[in-house]
Amino acid sequence: MALSRARPLSALRQFLKGQASAGLVLMGAAVVAMILANSPWAEGYEHLLHGQIGPLSLHHWVNDGLMAVFFLHVGLEIKREVMDGQLSTWSRRILPGIAAAGGMVVPALIYLAFNLAGAAHGWAIPAATDIAFALGVIALLGKRVPISLRVFLTALAIIDDLGAVIIIALFYTAKLSLLDLAGAAAVTLLLFCLNRVGVRRLLPYLLIGILLWVFVLRSGIHATLAGVVLAFAIPLRNMPGEPDEEENSPLHRLEHGLHKPVGFMIVPIFGLANAGVHVLGLPSEAFTAPVTIGVALGLLLGKMVGVFGTAMIAVRLGIADMPAHAGRAQLAGTALLCGIGFTMSLFITLLAFPSDALLQTEAKIGILAGSLLSGFLGYLVLRFARNEGAGEKLKAVQGT
Repeated sequence: MALSRARPLSALRQFLKGQASAGLVLMGAAVVAMILANSPWAEGYEHLLHGQIGPLSLHHWVNDGLMAVFFLHVGLEIKREVMDGQLSTWSRRILPGIAAAGGMVVPALIYLAFNLAGAAHGWAIPAATDIAFALGVIALLGKRVPISLRVFLTALAIIDDLGAVIIIALFYTAKLSLLDLAGAAAVTLLLFCLNRVGVRRLLPYLLIGILLWVFVLRSGIHATLAGVVLAFAIPLRNMPGEPDEEENSPLHRLEHGLHKPVGFMIVPIFGLANAGVHVLGLPSEAFTAPVTIGVALGLLLGKMVGVFGTAMIAVRLGIADMPAHAGRAQLAGTALLCGIGFTMSLFITLLAFPSDALLQTEAKIGILAGSLLSGFLGYLVLRFARNEGAGEKLKAVQGT
């Protein structure tokens, strides 16, 4: 029994280490994209991205194709954690769940405060957290950050990703094709039937998943959501009687198989294709535009207030406990890191302003500014924060 309880923690440590390393690679890709976009090679960089490869441009293949694999990986993580991991019980979900909700609502409200009469459609841009970037910063701090805070940040980011998936499905869907939606629904039903009848080979799921992606791409719903639907159909466990259920189940095998390609190839390629912002020669108004300010403050201030504020309210009311061996300053530093909204924020920017290059540029400037400031300040707070003791629990009756 002790061995089975140790497995999730070991897997989680490997996940955290891998995500942190991937975050450092993503940082490098973002820097390269910025250099290319502001160099003599900028025109070639743009021409390459918009070159046609079959029915889609390279840019669309990255954002609609490769990112569907990213969302497949995200969906696998969500399903595993909810059913068999760090989010499998309400006691584990409650603190990161409350903090994630606050971390989505408050940034959106701050953005709308600056853009209610203008580009309000971008309200979800600052609502997401980039787990790879955030854990990349934490990796630089080593043992200064307790493992409980890394678990908290990971769980929060996974819930945050689920929220982003729901937001994209509900608010960033174009005109729908009923025929293709019917095809997607039929293929989805087939996938879950395979699960129910006990098919445990991955190949049938992946082949049918490609067909699902085609239907979803043509339906008007964003194609990447096909990855999430496919993930939820992948079996979490082997058939009864098969050995090594946890390590060799279809979901675990696919998740582990995708982990390095997604973290070290797909997400950096996405960053390289989308993080390049041409800032040289831009009018000064672009740096102080409502969209720029709304996104930057939403990430920097909104995430801090939303995550830290709601988490502390939950702790004070006795609804949840502080992460073990972590103090309030460390929790505040972690909340600041949640303001690194790079990958998902860029992705939602493209959905919110699909044909407005200026608004895209303003949003990207806000994302880069808010993410850099959040990462820098979060690093400083965690670097100099003092451990306030193990398992600190605050109650409403306690004064501070």
